Amino acid sequence: MSSMRAIWNGIISFGLVSIPISLYPATRREEFKFRLLRASDLSPVNYKRVAEADGKEVPWDQIVKGYEYEKGKFVVIKDEDFARIDVEATQTVEITGFVELAQINPLLFDKPYYMQPGKGSDKAYVLLREALADSGKIGIAKVIIKTRRHLAALKPQESGLMLELMRFPSELMDAGEFKTPASTTVTKPEMAMAKKLIESMSTKWDPALYKDDYHEMLKKVVAQKIQQGGGEWPKAAQKHAKTNVIDLVSVLQQSIKEAQGKSPTVSKARKKAA
Repeated sequence: MSSMRAIWNGIISFGLVSIPISLYPATRREEFKFRLLRASDLSPVNYKRVAEADGKEVPWDQIVKGYEYEKGKFVVIKDEDFARIDVEATQTVEITGFVELAQINPLLFDKPYYMQPGKGSDKAYVLLREALADSGKIGIAKVIIKTRRHLAALKPQESGLMLELMRFPSELMDAGEFKTPASTTVTKPEMAMAKKLIESMSTKWDPALYKDDYHEMLKKVVAQKIQQGGGEWPKAAQKHAKTNVIDLVSVLQQSIKEAQGKSPTVSKARKKAA
């Protein structure tokens, strides 16, 4: 593992088996941090904690937490109230059962972490990983991180194990609340063309082909603005709005031609197959 510090140390517990592990973040996201400035002199703009009643600034020692149970009506929740519902901060990933991955709604998975085996736990760690991979199942667990209890999944990942924090099912919005497409009949030619387009754009997964283009372009814009001393950036040409699609088959045919011309990976694969 890299020099990165573990965010959590504890054990995996299932049955009478205990495996010491450490958790490390499995993802990262580079974000540009922007400050709000006054346009006239680029002076940073700060936020103030101002009371709605009189517009006066409120110091931190006079601020309490409150829950709005009705419009404009609040109940104050103090530290001792939070302490009454505080969970015991154990350092255990407690596996409560094993389920097939396909049975779980993918929307429930939230944030992944690498699990590094602790000293002397390699054999038990590998055994658990191999057993999960062979059975096609994942462990469903409870874990407390930073005083909050999380639902989590224990998954085999290449040569290791991952712990993925999960959303509770009650946190998902009901898909029935959203408008679905109107009932319509898809013709055979339309379906055939759609499948052909998918086939023409199909290739093997290559992670190197997918990059955060927006982030890279933004870095270039910032660098060039610095070189220009903060000057104005030339305005981009306006894009014309696309019209509604009427002849779906002809549009699919054109898409297939463009896809075949733009995808060297697909064309090479087809030549080999021929």
